[in-house]
Amino acid sequence: MSRRVRRKLEEGNGKDKVVLPSYPETSGEDLVVAPEILLHGFVDWTSLPYDTVIQLFTCLNYRDRASLASTCRTWRVLGASSCLWSSLDLRAHKFGATMAASLASRCVNLHNLRFRGIESADSLIHLKARNLLEVSGDYCRKITDATLSMIVARHEALESLQLGPDFCEKITSDAIKAVAFCCPKLKKLRLSGIRDVTSEAIEALAKHCPQLTDLGFLDCLNIDEEALGNVVSVRYLSVAGTSNIKWSIASNQWDKLPKLTCLDVSRTDIGPSTVSRFLTSSQSIKVLCALNCHVLEEDTSFISSNRFKGKVILALFSNVFDGLASIFTGYTKKPKEIFSYWRELMKTTKDKAVDDIMLWSEWFISHTLLRTAECNPQGLDDFWLNQGAALLLTLMQSSQEDVQERSATGLATFVVIDDENASIDCGRAEAVMKDGGIRLLLELAKSWREGLQSEAAKAIANLSVNANVAKSVAEEGGIRILAGLAKSTNRLVAEEAAGGLWNLSVGEEHKNAIAQAGGVKALVDLIFRWPTGCDGVLERAAGALANLAADDKCSMEVATAGGVHALVMLARNCKYEGVQEQAARALANLAAHGDSNNNNAAVGQEAGALEALVQLTQSAHEGVRQEAAGALWNLSFDDKNRESIAAVGGVEALVVLAQSCSNASTGLQERAAGALWGLSVSEANSVAIGREGGVPPLIALARSEAEDVHETAAGALWNLAFNPGNALRIVEEGGVPALVHLCLSSVSKMARFMAALALSYMFDGRMDEYALMIGTSSSESTSKSISLDGARTMALKNIEAFVKTFMDPQIFAAAPVLSTPIMLAQVTERARIQEAGHLRCSGAEIGRFVTMLRNPNSTLKACAAFALLQFTIPGGRHAVHHASLMQNGGEARFLRSAAAAAKTPREAKIFVKIILRNLEHHQAESSI
Repeated sequence: MSRRVRRKLEEGNGKDKVVLPSYPETSGEDLVVAPEILLHGFVDWTSLPYDTVIQLFTCLNYRDRASLASTCRTWRVLGASSCLWSSLDLRAHKFGATMAASLASRCVNLHNLRFRGIESADSLIHLKARNLLEVSGDYCRKITDATLSMIVARHEALESLQLGPDFCEKITSDAIKAVAFCCPKLKKLRLSGIRDVTSEAIEALAKHCPQLTDLGFLDCLNIDEEALGNVVSVRYLSVAGTSNIKWSIASNQWDKLPKLTCLDVSRTDIGPSTVSRFLTSSQSIKVLCALNCHVLEEDTSFISSNRFKGKVILALFSNVFDGLASIFTGYTKKPKEIFSYWRELMKTTKDKAVDDIMLWSEWFISHTLLRTAECNPQGLDDFWLNQGAALLLTLMQSSQEDVQERSATGLATFVVIDDENASIDCGRAEAVMKDGGIRLLLELAKSWREGLQSEAAKAIANLSVNANVAKSVAEEGGIRILAGLAKSTNRLVAEEAAGGLWNLSVGEEHKNAIAQAGGVKALVDLIFRWPTGCDGVLERAAGALANLAADDKCSMEVATAGGVHALVMLARNCKYEGVQEQAARALANLAAHGDSNNNNAAVGQEAGALEALVQLTQSAHEGVRQEAAGALWNLSFDDKNRESIAAVGGVEALVVLAQSCSNASTGLQERAAGALWGLSVSEANSVAIGREGGVPPLIALARSEAEDVHETAAGALWNLAFNPGNALRIVEEGGVPALVHLCLSSVSKMARFMAALALSYMFDGRMDEYALMIGTSSSESTSKSISLDGARTMALKNIEAFVKTFMDPQIFAAAPVLSTPIMLAQVTERARIQEAGHLRCSGAEIGRFVTMLRNPNSTLKACAAFALLQFTIPGGRHAVHHASLMQNGGEARFLRSAAAAAKTPREAKIFVKIILRNLEHHQAESSI
């Protein structure tokens, strides 16, 4: 416990007066607990020395301080100590007049205040902090002249006012004049995005603020250059990002400013002649910052010159570290170490002039680097790799908290190439990692300051898109740190931490580590903590849970932590599309482990889950529709879910989705077809899909060039074709040519297989019987008969061709030895379709293929035998199930007859022998 100055605290009067006892100060590395503080062998925390308690308070954020202060009356007094309330950061809090009034009694000696947004700005006066010296605000676009004027009128002692970096669009020069009139002690004024800064406003500052030494008009549209030349007190001037500057007037006026030491013209259109004028004519300017000035950088002759002795120019074409190092006489270390050298020097040697220059340089370099990273201009790769990354990392170690935050944000921003698709520049990310950036960011993330936690977590999240950086984050203990931050009651911190876990959870090797660090529970709790109105938190939490749920073990953790209920709640209630998409994806992944856990059934049983997912298939956002359809697909593998989905309108919704996705992404097409495939396992659903018009869109999807799409559509058509009415619809809608095309040309063996099975169902005789049964006029019957005959001929021809592609002619030519185990194994190996082992057939489907072996058509016999071979090959996911169905149905006897029958084609006989051998194998296995 480090040594602290003990303060005597008294508050209240009369009977409410609390006199705090005096205790010896604590010091040294070990805290020795006095015996009188021990109560029954445990520490009596209320008896700790009050200077120790105050030190504990300083390590906590405001919310935790309030919680600790509520412990007892003594600690409540300690928590109100003025030393704990000299600064206040309100950015992460919903700050209104009521909260301001509740804090007012503690803010008598408040000196430093940071706020965010118009509501906070309107409420500042209720703090009654008349001794306020520094105010810094961001998200200031809606702040008006009236609000700013009211703030400065109530805080006449202000010495520093900063608003930005976002534009102050509603603030005019009238408010600047109010600042000048009300704040005569003003020393620093930095405003961003003012439309017009008039001469009257600047003259008011020059007249009424004689101590104004640091002035910045950043990203403004117009400023009065001549009037700025009258602010004779100014030492540090920035017009970075400001447009429409008349440089001839500026150079003629500003170089006469007697005290001007540092000038920032970064991100402007300043040219080499103006820079030369400033550096040669001004007697006082020592540092000119001109980062990212395209006109200046295009002049190669200026770039190569070095004629400004004793002056420092900081630009993209120069080395910023070298320039700053030249300020220090006799500096001989590496230029990149100049900031650390100066920070150590400050501890022992006080040189205010140099310190002020370096502090100013830190602030404006970090500001310009962030602005440049946000714009991401072309041609800066060399700068970022050679200087930019290193500058941001060293600025993260600044003593200025806002510089630290801005630098961390810069790191989070400069690596991003495409925010929409989460694409980053791997070279830049790894440059940060190689320079020790991950460790620095994690140290910042452990800070008690929530602003630093938030920005550090954001940088870690973005950098972790790169797999190598993600590995480094994990090795440095980053997963544990992010999981801890995800538990934060500060929404901004929790949001960025959840984003980090989202990106890290992409890697399979990090999923279990996140679960072990308590990340799953923290993410689920986030959803319950901010169920509405915090879309950023919810999207990131749901996205991380979706990634984690893809892992079998982690999916159980998600369910145990209450994740099913949380995600269904989001799917039902949240209106933000990003949250809906990630919640649906998470539910889809939870339901994807049907054989290994009961999450599939649990999702289906959660109140409102299926209705919500069906509703989301009608979303205007394609990503939401895709993930909802994917979830319904996975859920349909459960028998109860399948029927429940249909009961809540799933069939109708998915048919509409399939009908509308002809021009959609392949991902949506695949999932729409897949969901219909899953539902069509049920005979009733299959009939409903056909009745609702599901056949035409599935045929259209079967024609897709995308393998995943036409394979899934073929599976759905196979299921539908089991019903003779649907089979007829497929023929009438032109489905035979589409399925024949798949049989012949698809690169997917599974697509070809299922297309052949669908065709075999359609032409095994049942459809013909159905067509005769429904009856039509004689002319229509003749026409339909011709159509069916032509379709039958086409289908059978291509089924035969399909089966033959899995037969080796040389093996089948060796008829005498085809019954040997070796030869049968070779036939099996050649015929096997690995993915077919994942298909699960019902007893009715297996029975239909067995019956097909009796069909007089030799092609159908061969196809049926080929199918049964696939379904019973040992090692298949459902092979034991299929073998059991056949054994319980007494099919082995018929199979032996078929293998011996003279009318059975040779290929079918061989396939049947293999099937019998498979059944014997499974029976032997089951008896062990």
